[in-house]
Amino acid sequence: MVTRERSREAGAVIDTVAGWAAGHEDVRGVVLVGSWARDAARMDSDLDVVVLTGQPGRADPAVWAGLLGGEVIRLADWGPLREIRLRRPSGFEVEVGVVPLSWADTDPVDPGTGQVISDGHRIVYDPVGLLAALSAACQR
Repeated sequence: MVTRERSREAGAVIDTVAGWAAGHEDVRGVVLVGSWARDAARMDSDLDVVVLTGQPGRADPAVWAGLLGGEVIRLADWGPLREIRLRRPSGFEVEVGVVPLSWADTDPVDPGTGQVISDGHRIVYDPVGLLAALSAACQR
């Protein structure tokens, strides 16, 4: 079971990322994936956020640590996704995955992307509908 405090913290992180994204023209989407998107989070669950951008520099760990108030504990590359894992002062871990626009291609959907989206997602910010199109393509 997730405490009310942890739920509030997760909501605050999501709101912060969505607000940040809205202020950056190159950011074309933010999608929550994993257990929090499926409403199956536990206290030890991390928050997985994918940021769709045309600017690779958005994967700067210092930016995310400053924005979300955490310490970078892991950097990794998973195909086109650059993972920046942070531990916030509360111990809550947030994984920000920064991906290029091609991650959301729908013709065809990349198998890895399709698996991530099909496993549960919630669109947080989608100004031009790229994530909505990806979501629909993964449901076919």
